[in-house]
Amino acid sequence: MTEVIIALDFPDKQEVENFLKKFPQESLYVKVGMELFYKEGPGIITFLKEQGHRIFLDLKLHDIPNTVKSAMRNLASLGVDMVNVHAAGGRKMMEAALEGLEAGAIGERPLLIAVTQLTSTTEAMMNEELRIHGSLQEVVNGYAYSTKESGLDGVVCSVHEVEKIRQVCGSEFVTVTPGIRLADDQADDQVRIATPKVARKAGSSYIVVGRSITRAEKPYEVYQHIQEELGEE
Repeated sequence: MTEVIIALDFPDKQEVENFLKKFPQESLYVKVGMELFYKEGPGIITFLKEQGHRIFLDLKLHDIPNTVKSAMRNLASLGVDMVNVHAAGGRKMMEAALEGLEAGAIGERPLLIAVTQLTSTTEAMMNEELRIHGSLQEVVNGYAYSTKESGLDGVVCSVHEVEKIRQVCGSEFVTVTPGIRLADDQADDQVRIATPKVARKAGSSYIVVGRSITRAEKPYEVYQHIQEELGEE
């Protein structure tokens, strides 16, 4: 079953509170990214946990192994449900991240996933600007395999890469797919996008939905619609 994670891409806690008031008594899975966390700090995590929500803390750590290990130990103490790193940091960094997470976890450790390539990245950009050669799918598969070999739980990837990743890493490997848009939405700054129904058919473990819900006139109704679409056979 594919689960929905709502991206709380808001500038501050007040806007988060205003948004969540539209979901009375609803326990959500939410994503806190750099914009919100850098503004509000750990207090926003405490607030969301008190409201009964699960949290994907999306900070995409990428640094030398020891620094990432220490950072993950601190993030683990916040009690979030999922955290991530960049797979481009390499196996030693990913292994160190897992060690830090396990050392700092209170109870069950959070899921640890790695970003393969951002959904704003095109194959041409990857080849020409990042100087990473090969097809986008081949590079993503390689990062996913390294992630699994490092002991992590899964990856952030495009919906269009899920099927091949599962062939490489197995059916239990977690795939978190951003770039989700409803059929009549604009792509905005995303390139490799898909609808919730396409994501479900591809086998995404989680879909991350931001603007389609957060900018809607009736976000709760849109959320319910997406849930229904994911539940269709």
